[in-house]
Amino acid sequence: MIDLITTKKNLLAFSGGVDSSALFFMLYSQNIEFDIAIIDYNQRESSKEEVLYAKELALEYNKKCFIKTYDDSRFSEKLARNFRYDFFESIIKEHAYQSLITAHQLNDQSEWFLMQLSKGAGLIELVGLQQMEIRNFYKLYRPLLNVSKNDLLEYLNQNKIKYFIDESNFDSKYKRNFFRHKFSDDFVDLYKTGLIKSFEYLNKDIKSLKPSYQEFRCEKFILMKFDSFDTNLAIREIDKELKKRGILISSKTREEILNQKSIVVSHEICVEIVNNTIMIAPFEINIMDKKFKEKCRLSGIPKNLRGYIYTLQLEESNKIINELKLSE
Repeated sequence: MIDLITTKKNLLAFSGGVDSSALFFMLYSQNIEFDIAIIDYNQRESSKEEVLYAKELALEYNKKCFIKTYDDSRFSEKLARNFRYDFFESIIKEHAYQSLITAHQLNDQSEWFLMQLSKGAGLIELVGLQQMEIRNFYKLYRPLLNVSKNDLLEYLNQNKIKYFIDESNFDSKYKRNFFRHKFSDDFVDLYKTGLIKSFEYLNKDIKSLKPSYQEFRCEKFILMKFDSFDTNLAIREIDKELKKRGILISSKTREEILNQKSIVVSHEICVEIVNNTIMIAPFEINIMDKKFKEKCRLSGIPKNLRGYIYTLQLEESNKIINELKLSE
């Protein structure tokens, strides 16, 4: 599991809980280089102790420790996730890390599967977590996906490793916790071996179904030009890209994207479908000069994309404009 990590400069998403504490020492025992990043969400009294624990580990094992405090009065799982990944990605950019390592494990994979199943999801949505993903400027590793929560607890206890229990994990007002305690944990305990094998088969099936397309990325803009446009597979690629940006879309939104072919999702991200090409970028409203507007018009750039492209440096915006010309 750990040997899938091939990068040399890695950042571990750390919380002080069971999963990330176990992963910290597993990585260390395998001589994998990494530093840690932790967020204090200010939702629990013990969060200060967890940050202190992270500092102590970093000092003892010669790791850099990046800390961020969540100070928004609003709190939700979505807001927390967006905040978390914005923080991680800012560190990765600033310090040139090659990868982010997270401690998602088998129980997390099972919870996700059941939650998506309850919504009426398709194959790609059911298997939302991959052991390795290529993000815009880094790799995302999840080396514990075949390891159960109980296995991690056993590892920690056998090695007398300190960890914290997040009491919010027992609050059933969070949908994930409801599925965890009502269904998932017992299911993993009873059928762990078969479950691991099933996820392996499902991932192989997904790879077989993966559509063929050429991809171009520049900053937060992505273009996907399909060899043969299949709406079912295309919407799944859009769904996957939006998830990376912290946006989960409903079946209704998927239908709107395919029907309208030009849409702004959650007032944040614009999605454009032109012939066999999909374009995704942040949605921004800016006052643009006439010369740039005319350049966009002549290049056939959809209006919703222009505001974001205008914010980029000239070199980057020209790259996108030229790529769009080639895609026509």
